[in-house]
Amino acid sequence: MATFAAAHVEHDPAAVHPQLAKHAPNYAHHEYIRSSSFEIKDAPVENFRPMRVIVIGAGFSGIYCGIRIPQRLRNVQLTIYEKNEGVGGTWWENRYPGCACDIPSHSYQYSFAPNPHWSKFYAPAAEIRAYLEGVVDKFSVRRFIKLSHEVVACTWKQDKSKWKVTVKDLKTGETSDEEADVVISARGTLNNISWPQIEGFSDLKIPIMHSAIWDDSHDFENERIGVIGGGSSAIQIIPELQKRKGTHLNCFVRSKTWISRPFGDSAVGKLGLDSIEFTEEQKKRFVDDEKHFLDFRATIEKESNSVHSLTLKGSQMQDFVRQDFTDLMKKRLSKKPEILQTLLPGFSVGCRRLTPGPGYLEALVEDNVVFVSTPIRKCLQNGVELADGTTVELDVLVCATGFQASAPPPFDVVGKDGQTMAQKFSPFPQTYLSMVTDGFPNYFMMLGPNAAIGTGSLTMMIEMEGDYIIKCIRKMQKEDIRSMDVKPQMVKNFSQIIDSYFKRTVYLDGCKSWYKSNSGAGERITGLWPGSSLHAMETFRSPRWEDFEYVYEGEETGQDVNRLAWLGNGWSSAQVDDQGGDLAFYLQPEFVDTPAAPLPEDTRLYKLRPFSY
Repeated sequence: MATFAAAHVEHDPAAVHPQLAKHAPNYAHHEYIRSSSFEIKDAPVENFRPMRVIVIGAGFSGIYCGIRIPQRLRNVQLTIYEKNEGVGGTWWENRYPGCACDIPSHSYQYSFAPNPHWSKFYAPAAEIRAYLEGVVDKFSVRRFIKLSHEVVACTWKQDKSKWKVTVKDLKTGETSDEEADVVISARGTLNNISWPQIEGFSDLKIPIMHSAIWDDSHDFENERIGVIGGGSSAIQIIPELQKRKGTHLNCFVRSKTWISRPFGDSAVGKLGLDSIEFTEEQKKRFVDDEKHFLDFRATIEKESNSVHSLTLKGSQMQDFVRQDFTDLMKKRLSKKPEILQTLLPGFSVGCRRLTPGPGYLEALVEDNVVFVSTPIRKCLQNGVELADGTTVELDVLVCATGFQASAPPPFDVVGKDGQTMAQKFSPFPQTYLSMVTDGFPNYFMMLGPNAAIGTGSLTMMIEMEGDYIIKCIRKMQKEDIRSMDVKPQMVKNFSQIIDSYFKRTVYLDGCKSWYKSNSGAGERITGLWPGSSLHAMETFRSPRWEDFEYVYEGEETGQDVNRLAWLGNGWSSAQVDDQGGDLAFYLQPEFVDTPAAPLPEDTRLYKLRPFSY
């Protein structure tokens, strides 16, 4: 009879338990039933406690949160604040000529939203921006996003166990204070523009633009153009401007850098591609033949994950690639061999972020381009003066000088006891698994310090981090946890891992890189994960809850709290609510893990399947 009643509870909950009719619709209602000296919570075991979550940024990471949080959680009031006028983060901001992804397009996308329509093997920025906008619309993320809203401060309120988040409406100039149980920083690492620190820079009378603040109305034709920078954006901009009618370029490059073959270049041959531009027939097959499309994507990922040894000093792959790239640069700069002597690094391949730069070296040797390695002493009204006294007159100056890659955000984040994140991260940032740091409860970082990837898929890193954070929010919801703060010992331990791991790699070789923090405490790698992308994925798969300290509801006032109160009243939400779930969900194929019968000769019995157990 009990079984029959349970099967019909979704139609008539009061028939099973008179109180359910009153309380079943509100799972967060904290009514208690007297049982001996302890009062159990009158709520189903799922217990989706109401929470407010604020996400900072609507780029790849913020959009992912906007998809997964409403999918996997209930009773969450979600807001995503984005300072730009559109979504996409770096792909909204960067619109300079030649801007494109330098890794294969089919690797730079969400795993659950593969795009068969990329026009090229390396997607232009406008296509990536359009892809992200399409994902936002497909999964209805826009309902959570507030554009032109900039977070200007976050302060932890100990008495409430909440964050006060100060937000500025960039259209009206008004600020407001919001409260959140959880803050997720999805700002990205390379977000704050870095301008050249040159004497007289503010006195320039000619047009100036940064690669991340591009003036599309400027055509550059018949102009003397100065380009400052030798990183990835300059390497993409210079070939485009060099081809403009009547232009003359002065390229001010002080840092040495390796120009690599395109990432995924070896996969092109394995995939049988004759061109990096996809034909309509190829794209149609991606749409029509799911297995072919999956195999195509898997080949790219396998190639990417197979080159991790490149990052290790003295490896065979490092030696081979170094010679290969030297020969490549020598060949492309043969018309002006003096550039090779200035540009060719002495440090290992990969110490700085590798940049393929198709057409860059070829552009540097053209007659309308001057490669300038002499430092700029000061800016003049219509040009610059070099350290040797040479004057270079210009009509326009392009600053491809990148971003400030400092770990703290450009606004105050104030944690426990009034400590700011800037103070916490001095002389260099220390975190636990790149996502949290002690003293800042309920504050999570996506692509925070030590989260970028040297080799492998960055977008999978984003997805795994997002999944980890959502598991943390779910734990707080379900178990009535007010605050969740990583133990200081675990931050210290992760720092020890970082210090030890990177000694074996090329990243501490003698180069300047945004991967590093330099301070009185010496050099430290703060940009990269200490391992491969597959290593990171396995690390994030299952949180170590024992590495955190918790404050439960009621404990802040000194009450003797039963930390298993979340077990509730003995019911599951599937039994008390029409929308609570399937009463026989455990029979559905997606929930059943069916083992394969091992072959007699297979001594391993079962193949290891990551993330499935």
